[in-house]
Amino acid sequence: MMTTLLVNKIIKFSSVDGPGNRMAIFLQGCNYGCDYCHNPETIGVCSSCKMCVPGCPTEALFKEGKKVVWDEKKCVSCDKCIKICPKNASPMVHRYEVEELFAEIKKVAPFLRGITISGGEATLQYKGITELFKKVKEETNLDCFIDTNGSLPLEEERYREFLEVTDAFMLDVKVWDKKAHKKLTGQGNKNVKANLEFLLKKGKLFEVRTVVVPEILDNKETVEEVSKVIAGKDIRYKIIKYRKIGVRKGRLEGIDSPSDTELERLKDLAASIGVEDVLIV
Repeated sequence: MMTTLLVNKIIKFSSVDGPGNRMAIFLQGCNYGCDYCHNPETIGVCSSCKMCVPGCPTEALFKEGKKVVWDEKKCVSCDKCIKICPKNASPMVHRYEVEELFAEIKKVAPFLRGITISGGEATLQYKGITELFKKVKEETNLDCFIDTNGSLPLEEERYREFLEVTDAFMLDVKVWDKKAHKKLTGQGNKNVKANLEFLLKKGKLFEVRTVVVPEILDNKETVEEVSKVIAGKDIRYKIIKYRKIGVRKGRLEGIDSPSDTELERLKDLAASIGVEDVLIV
């Protein structure tokens, strides 16, 4: 059986998904259900319930046996199917064999520094990524990054080869308190904290990311605790402003974006602890 990856979208050239010019590949499927998720359509995997088919204005979606099929040529990207779906999924995905996806990378490889696999949650498809990264390293000089929520126990032996072929990880540390983390995402954060230490020790941590949400999260505690771990290391800490636009309705009603003053205060806190590279986004 050929190894495949379920891909939501590909951005051929991105300057915000790691160092330099990169191809960003967003995989479908996530094990978190973050209240502030800006890409909720990447959470679920289409179950072919067919609820979206009648709502497609261009008949780009149709039934083929038990499956929903997407005709990309007819699609006008109106996203009505995403709005209809009750499972935070999208039928507008491609299942690529590793060779097919690598062919897409090769088309623009001369213009890239590297590739970044994001999501959804990329590590859920670690076997396919491992095969893809091996191919990339065999035939190109591109570096290979992963954007992850840190939920899988990456210290375990089954992930060894995956770690070996991945140059660096960009890790989300959403909130330090485990109860708040579970309320926000639906999952605990024991593995996230373990991965923060483990990836740092392995020299595989490029960046840590924290989304600052006022009122409901103790952002000061999170920034402080993360900063203690990465202080004095060559690790970027990206402090991200929560933005109301694009998030799921009904989850964070009435919560405003943090002020620039609050973000600067958190940046100063990280710097005072010893973090040398702090970026507000």
